[in-house]
Amino acid sequence: MKEKLVVIAGPTAVGKTSISIAAAKRLNAEIISADSMQVYKYMNIGSAKIRPEEMQGVRHFLVDCIEPTENYDVARFKEMAGEAMSEIRKNGHIPLIVGGTGFYIQAVTKNIEFSDNSGASKIRDEIYERAKNEGNEEVYKELLRLDPEAAEKIHPNNLQRMARAIEYITLTGEKFSEMNKREGLKESPYDLSYFVLTKNREQLYKDIEYRVDLMLEDGLIAEVMRLVRLGVKKDMTSMQGLGYREMYDFAAKLLSMGIKEDEASFENVKKLAVKEVSLMDELNGIIYAIKENTRHYAKRQMTWFRREAARGECIFIDKDKFSSNDEILEFMAAKVGI
Repeated sequence: MKEKLVVIAGPTAVGKTSISIAAAKRLNAEIISADSMQVYKYMNIGSAKIRPEEMQGVRHFLVDCIEPTENYDVARFKEMAGEAMSEIRKNGHIPLIVGGTGFYIQAVTKNIEFSDNSGASKIRDEIYERAKNEGNEEVYKELLRLDPEAAEKIHPNNLQRMARAIEYITLTGEKFSEMNKREGLKESPYDLSYFVLTKNREQLYKDIEYRVDLMLEDGLIAEVMRLVRLGVKKDMTSMQGLGYREMYDFAAKLLSMGIKEDEASFENVKKLAVKEVSLMDELNGIIYAIKENTRHYAKRQMTWFRREAARGECIFIDKDKFSSNDEILEFMAAKVGI
């Protein structure tokens, strides 16, 4: 018999956290985070990391467990998720994967293999060095030349995925897009129940903007300043997350001005920026960029999940069509067979 595996996915700000906690209790599950940023320590606000009190006693894996200077990619996620799933099953529970990173989820649900080729790290280092010297745009142009189909699905800011695609093509001679198609058609080795939460797009975008405003009020600027002070570099994987990459240079500038983290509340920074017109323009531009980039990211997430749904891989749950979370939970439980 195949082992049960449940997934709750969806775009950022759709409301996965509250439903996943309730679902874990209803299904006797423990949660594995499929979020590429919540795994990092010290990155709580910008990643919208679940707080301990929000967990309500439900055990979470792959949250707040690696240093922001470490690399974290889909291959490492799959390895760590596999270890977590084994432990969860030993505890007599069902693994519940929760997140919005579709490729990470697919890596587990389809058991995608990531070969550990000895030449990979050298190729990857060369790509990162080129990006540092020439910019991400030149790396993207290279990917566009090698595999236009893959390039269409990878954002030019996502150096990590561009590097993985070029690395794969260089090592195997096969297009990255062809590998993804082949792996995507594999049958899952699990008794899989895969749900994708959705809601009205206009409301989702409003919720994204509200979330960004809350992050700023909660101390996003000071959080990024701390990461800069701790020696986290702008080109590191952790700093590619939304909110962090846009805020990095501004945070570094505040530190260079002698401003301390405990002085960098959003209100204090705004007061400082009023005195420095260029600083205010920069801050407003950053806030706009975070909101705009997050909306675009949510759109790309939904494009991924729609492709999965078109192949019959997942079940969409339109939250607007349910009167309560309890109704959603009962719907899920019936599909899981519990």
